[in-house]
Amino acid sequence: MGKRVADVLIETLQTAGVKRCYGIVGDTLNRIAHAIDASAIDWVHMRHEEAGAFAAGAEAQLTGHLTACAGTCGPGSLHFINGLYEANRNRAPVVLIATQIVRQDIGFDSIQEIDLQQVFKGCSIFCETILTPGQARRKTVAACQAALTKRGVAVLVVPADVANASAHEERPYTVHARPPLVRPSDGDLDAIAAILNKSSSITIYAGAGCAGAHDEVVDTARRLQAPMAHTSRGKDFVEYDNPNNVGMTGMIGGSAGYHAILDCDVLLLLGADFAWPQFYPDKARIVQIDADPTHIGRRHPVTLGVVGDIKTTLEALLPRLEQHEDDGFLAAHVDRHQRDRKTDQSEKPRGPDSAISGTWLTKVINQHAAEDALFAADDGTAAVWMLRHVDTGGKRRTFASLLHGTMASGMPSALGLQKAQPDRQVICLAGDGGFSMLLGDLLTVVQEKLPIKIVVFDNGKLGFVDIEQKAAGLVPLYTDLKNPDFGRVAEAMGLWGQSVSKAGELEASVQAWLAQPGPALLHVKVKPMQLVMPPSPFMSPEAVVGMAVYTARAVLHGKADDVWEMMVENIP
Repeated sequence: MGKRVADVLIETLQTAGVKRCYGIVGDTLNRIAHAIDASAIDWVHMRHEEAGAFAAGAEAQLTGHLTACAGTCGPGSLHFINGLYEANRNRAPVVLIATQIVRQDIGFDSIQEIDLQQVFKGCSIFCETILTPGQARRKTVAACQAALTKRGVAVLVVPADVANASAHEERPYTVHARPPLVRPSDGDLDAIAAILNKSSSITIYAGAGCAGAHDEVVDTARRLQAPMAHTSRGKDFVEYDNPNNVGMTGMIGGSAGYHAILDCDVLLLLGADFAWPQFYPDKARIVQIDADPTHIGRRHPVTLGVVGDIKTTLEALLPRLEQHEDDGFLAAHVDRHQRDRKTDQSEKPRGPDSAISGTWLTKVINQHAAEDALFAADDGTAAVWMLRHVDTGGKRRTFASLLHGTMASGMPSALGLQKAQPDRQVICLAGDGGFSMLLGDLLTVVQEKLPIKIVVFDNGKLGFVDIEQKAAGLVPLYTDLKNPDFGRVAEAMGLWGQSVSKAGELEASVQAWLAQPGPALLHVKVKPMQLVMPPSPFMSPEAVVGMAVYTARAVLHGKADDVWEMMVENIP
């Protein structure tokens, strides 16, 4: 038999730039798996499809290139769904090959029959079934082009009999995904300049849309004498080499960024779609520039919103901006940020036998990690400590589930990052709860011989949920975790493993862990009561009252020791 539809599908994906496909082989996927084996695409054999979707999404987010995952009919493809929501919200170009039962059995409630188009509609920007062999190349090209140009997940549902059928002669459809340059009109640029040139207290709020525009954003801040706050997803792109940086705002940010935004007369939003309206100024005029038209004014009313790529738009805007001379507003907020940083950097353990805080662990890792390391953190406290205490320096990158907010993405994301960049150091900051959820794919790390470095922050609980319940005045319920010695678990699975619980042993343990040539896991017992503290001026009255109510209830329930431990761990 000559070329099959499966061969056409994989050939088209390879031409579109796919280098890896993450998944688990079986029944309806077998013919496609053999086509992958005959191609230049690397098959990554996962232990759980959800982990495969996380890995594919992280690779695509890092490289910007199309990455694939593939699953069997029914439950196999269903397992990808959470990871695909993560990828789609991160605008990562991923294509899923979701195989289906043979066409003649569809519609009869057959074994493993699922309406996959209906299932994946909510987490994709393209979702179609290859209905006949004659559609194979055209629909695969359409899926790839949608994923690359709309930046998201494309799903191809492929019935097994179609994949196995002889390929038809089709027109030579190919993928075209050259990005355009988009900027506002001259009139809109003049209007923005008129607002900025007449204002004296301007703050820039920079988001992930500033990727690739570091110099233009910093030049704009310098021209306007504007402090620059940034979102968590914008950290990697604007934090470094930036004398106007005042850090993050929001519940995981700092007081300098918080005040710089709330105290300004004009807020210039650059590629930022920050979701929480209580952190926007109520009285300032807001100018928003974003490449996505749907982002304009959807989080908070704006004075003027325009569509444009940040780099291209600022290149056209800068010649229109006058040099501001008064740096008083800028200096006040930069000084506050530097004082906060100095206070933060003064943290030291109480003694060699003292417990280890999550923040101190992260700072030690930050000190010893490679200057171009890639970090992937589980959602929750691990992600907060990474965003607050890992310095990127323009060479490192940080990844976490900041839009979808899922648990368990850290380790599989690190797996995908390491496959994409085999020569870079990849570090996973794992929470004990999230890490346990997809623990099986630690075997994938071993099988694929990936030298990722995993540190497990073991606070014996679902830490973020524990804090949420306390802030609501509740005694924490169902948050405790009974964990094994993850260092010994790692050794049993074929990794280097070690556990540490004393501050005096931490630095040597981190250095030994990072120096391992292969995959390595460091299990660290961290303080269980350390809180994620919001910016010092921002604490909702409800949260203050909630903590007070929690304290009273905890004492009445015989948990006075927990209250005392929380106070000791969080009050310097």
